[in-house]
Amino acid sequence: MNYTLELNTQESGSNLVFNTIKFDAFKVNIIERYTGKMNFNPKLCEVIFKLRTLDDEIIKRRDGNLRVKIKDDKFETYQQLSRVLNSYDYKNKLINRKEADQNYIHFMLSLIIFNYELN
Repeated sequence: MNYTLELNTQESGSNLVFNTIKFDAFKVNIIERYTGKMNFNPKLCEVIFKLRTLDDEIIKRRDGNLRVKIKDDKFETYQQLSRVLNSYDYKNKLINRKEADQNYIHFMLSLIIFNYELN
């Protein structure tokens, strides 16, 4: 399955960061909410994701809701993976970027499979 990872689409002065993963048949919109100043020690406090078709129609979850809030141990895992993608080493290609991307993508796919019924 092919994918494109678009990281850190952010408006200036905002505490929200928008990431997108585009697959062949759908895309995932990930919204990260931070506390504190974004240019000085931001702290991730909430992560929500939605699944959309390539035509931007929102796909409902198994329980009928539209979005998923990442909580508890999954939030901790997401925070660690996100920290790697935002690190100096990742941005300057000092670590294997493909492996870091795949870890992030596989984690998000596990959440998608758990929460959505894909046909």
